[in-house]
Amino acid sequence: MTEYKKLVSYALEAREKSYAPYSGYRVGAALLCTDGTVYRGCNIENATYTPTVCAERTAFFKAVSEGKRGFRAIAVVGGSGEGPGDYSYPCGVCRQVMKEFCDPDFEIVLLNGKGEIRILRLSELLPYSFDKNNLSN
Repeated sequence: MTEYKKLVSYALEAREKSYAPYSGYRVGAALLCTDGTVYRGCNIENATYTPTVCAERTAFFKAVSEGKRGFRAIAVVGGSGEGPGDYSYPCGVCRQVMKEFCDPDFEIVLLNGKGEIRILRLSELLPYSFDKNNLSN
């Protein structure tokens, strides 16, 4: 849990860099690689909404673009206002990106405004998933 508290603190730092002028909902993420490297991401909104990218995907894409392929956990913190609100669960698109690169035991670490941490496995958030095994050769 101590390791995850540090990961959550990185997510809080990343949240400070969020660009969310339209929704006001700022999210930060910190992705822990199997080698101990941490990649941070924040949500980045766009006036036309479709190009908006979530904090989780920002962190994953930064890591993958640097050649990382092994991941252990991601911390996600979000909410309107100064501090985090309720738990910010990854959206469906982010869950699918996690499925592409992570094992079912990959952990999602969430923090709420009361300072409580909740840890879920990817298999819990995306129980009936689609992946490369569903594609025909």
